[in-house]
Amino acid sequence: MTSFAQTSKSIHYPETRKDKTVDDYFGTKVNDPYRWLEDDRSVETAGWVKLQNQVTNAYLEQIPFRNQLKTRLEQLWNYEKIKEPFIEGDFSYYFKNDGLQNQSVLYRKDAAGKETVFLDPNTFSKEGTTSLGELAFSKDGSKVAYSISEGGSDWRKVIVMDALSKQIIGDTLLDVKFSGLSWKGNEGFYYSSYEKPEGSELSAKTDQHKLYFHTLGTTQKEDKVIFGEDQKRRYVGGSVTEDDRYLVITAATSTYGNELYIQDLTKPQSPIVTIVDNFDSDNTIIDNEGTKLFIVTDKNAPNKRIVTVDFSNPKPENWKDLIPETTQVLEPTTCSGYIFAHYMKDAVSLVKQYDYSGKLLREIQLPGLGTADGFSGKKKDKTAYYTFTNYITPATIFAFEPNSGISEVYRKSKCQFQSENYESKQVFYTSKDGTKIPMLITHKKGLKLDGKNPTILYGYGGFNISLTPNFSIANAVWMENGGVFAVPNLRGGGEYGKEWHDAGTQLRKQNVFDDFIAAAEYLVKEKYTSSDFLAIRGGSNGGLLVGAVMTQRPDLAKVALPAVGVLDMLRYHTFTAGAGWAYDYGTAQDSAAMFAYLKDYSPLHNIKKGVQYPATMITTGDHDDRVVPAHSFKFAAELQSKQSGENPVLIRIDVKAGHGAGKSVTATIQENADIQAFTLFNMGISQLP
Repeated sequence: MTSFAQTSKSIHYPETRKDKTVDDYFGTKVNDPYRWLEDDRSVETAGWVKLQNQVTNAYLEQIPFRNQLKTRLEQLWNYEKIKEPFIEGDFSYYFKNDGLQNQSVLYRKDAAGKETVFLDPNTFSKEGTTSLGELAFSKDGSKVAYSISEGGSDWRKVIVMDALSKQIIGDTLLDVKFSGLSWKGNEGFYYSSYEKPEGSELSAKTDQHKLYFHTLGTTQKEDKVIFGEDQKRRYVGGSVTEDDRYLVITAATSTYGNELYIQDLTKPQSPIVTIVDNFDSDNTIIDNEGTKLFIVTDKNAPNKRIVTVDFSNPKPENWKDLIPETTQVLEPTTCSGYIFAHYMKDAVSLVKQYDYSGKLLREIQLPGLGTADGFSGKKKDKTAYYTFTNYITPATIFAFEPNSGISEVYRKSKCQFQSENYESKQVFYTSKDGTKIPMLITHKKGLKLDGKNPTILYGYGGFNISLTPNFSIANAVWMENGGVFAVPNLRGGGEYGKEWHDAGTQLRKQNVFDDFIAAAEYLVKEKYTSSDFLAIRGGSNGGLLVGAVMTQRPDLAKVALPAVGVLDMLRYHTFTAGAGWAYDYGTAQDSAAMFAYLKDYSPLHNIKKGVQYPATMITTGDHDDRVVPAHSFKFAAELQSKQSGENPVLIRIDVKAGHGAGKSVTATIQENADIQAFTLFNMGISQLP
C-alpha cells in the first residue's frame, strides 16, 4: 500500500453551518441541520460549493496518474462516432461526432449524397454546456422543432426552423419541461410543460403538467391547453400518429401507470376519448392502421403484450391479443410496416419480427449476446437500422432488410479497443432471501482470481429500468488498467417485468440493497476482488443504492461513488418532480409505517458518528433539477462531520451541469478521470500498469 499525501484526518473540510430545523413525522422529531443547503440560490450555498470544490480539486491534483488517465480517456474517446440515419422529407439525417467534440452534430445528405451540417450544438454556447434535446420534423420534413438545454437543466427552450432554408421561424418557446414535440401537419406541434414555479426553478416543486398546441405564426401566450387544465397530472404527453389521424395522450401521476386518451384530428372539435381511466397499468399506442389501434400494455400481462382495438370502441374490454404475453419482457418498435418485438432474456436482447396481423416472420439473428437498439422508423422506410453492443463490443450499426431478413454491417465502430483481449460472462448468484440474480462480469482475459483486482460494482435497481450490456469508453480504460466491471440486474429494475420491478419498491426496497450486497459478497467469495479493492458505484436511484449500502455495510467496499443520488428519503418528494417517484419509494407523509421504513434506510439519516465509511467521492451538478444537488450537499456535510478513520469524504460539484443528459465530452472525460483516479488511489495503487 502506498502512503497517502492526504488522508481524511489531514483534509481540512469546509465548516458547514448547522441550524436548528426540526420536522415532526407522526410524533417522531427529526433534525435537519443542513436545510439551508437546499437553497440553491443563496450566496452562502454558492460559497460552500466553491470551498468544497477547492478541497476536492486539491486532493485530486496530488494523484500521480490522474492526468495519465485523462490522456488515455481522450485517446480512446477520439474516434468518429455516427448514429443510425433517419429519413425526413428528401433528406437523410444522422448525428456525428468527430471524436472529442463536446456535442454531436446533426448532418444531412441530399439525394445526390452531398453532406452538410444541419445543426451544430457546439455553437450554442462557448463552454459546450448547451445541448440539443428533443428533435421533431413535420411529416413532410419541411419544418423542424428542437429543444435546447442550458447548463444541463430539464427546463428547455424550443426553437422552430424551416428545414429547407434553415431559417428560424416564429417565436422561441420558453420554460418547456419533460416534453416531447409532435407535429400536426405543418400547422404546429404539441408540447408539454409546467407553470414556472415560485421560488427556485431548479428545486421548487412542479406537479401539474399540461399539454399545449403551438400554432406556427402565433405567440406562446396564445398556445392552447389541450389537456391538464382541469385534470391535475404530474406527467402528460401528446403525440400524433404517423398518418396524422389521431392525437394520443398519456397522463400519469407517477413514473409507473398511465391513463390513455385519443382524439380524432380529422374532425374539428372532436372530443378526447378515454381508453384507460386509471393508473394501474402502463399503456402506449404504438401505431394504427386506419381506425385499428395497436396498443402495448401490461394490463393483465406483467411482461407486456400487444393488443388491437377499433377507435370506435377502444375500452380494455374490447382489446384482442395480437402478440400475447410471454415469459420475457416485451418492448416493441415499429418500422417499414412491421412490428419488432424486443425481448430480454436475462437482460440480453432477443428480437422477433411480426407483421401487422400478428404473424411471426422470424427471429432476427443478432451478432452475439448483447443489446440491440433500433428497428424504429416510418412505415415507408425501406431499411430498418439497429445498433448492437455489449460490454466489450463498441456499438456497430446494422442495416436490416425487413422483407428478406438479411442484416449487413452499415457502420463498424472505429474505436481502437481490442475486444478480443477481454471477456464478459454472466453468472447467477443468490440474494439474502434466496432470489437468483444475474450479473455480468467483464475484464481482461487471463484475470488472476487472487482477490486483488480493482473492481467497480455498478447498480441501479429501480423505476422498471433495465441495465443491459453497453460498451463504455470509460469502462474500457478501467479494464485496460486491470479493473473488473460488474453489473448485477437488481430487483426494482425491469429485467423480468412488473413483478421484478415491484419486488424492489416501497416496503420492499431493502431487497434492492440486499441484492447489491450479495453481488459484492459473490465477487469477494469468488476472489475476483476483496473489500480492499472494491468500489460501489451508481447514479440517481443508483446513488441512493450506493448511499444505503455504504451506510448499512461500511465494511463492504473500500470506495463509494454515489452520483446525483436521492439521499434524503424524507424530503425527496418536496423538490421539482420528486413526488412522481412515490410509486417506487412511497413518501414520509404516507403513513407512520412508510415514514419509519424510509428513515431506516435513508442514507442521510443513517450516518453514525465514529464509524469508518469507505473513501467517498460524491458527484453532482449545480443545475441538476431532476435530483436536486441538496441531496448530495447535505449527505456530504453529514458524512464529513461524522467520518472516523483515514478515508476521505469529497464532493465534486460540476458547475453548469445537470443530471447528466447533454453533458459535454470535455466534462465527461474529466469526471471519469477523476472518479477512476480517486478509486485506484484509495485502493493503495500508486501507479498504473
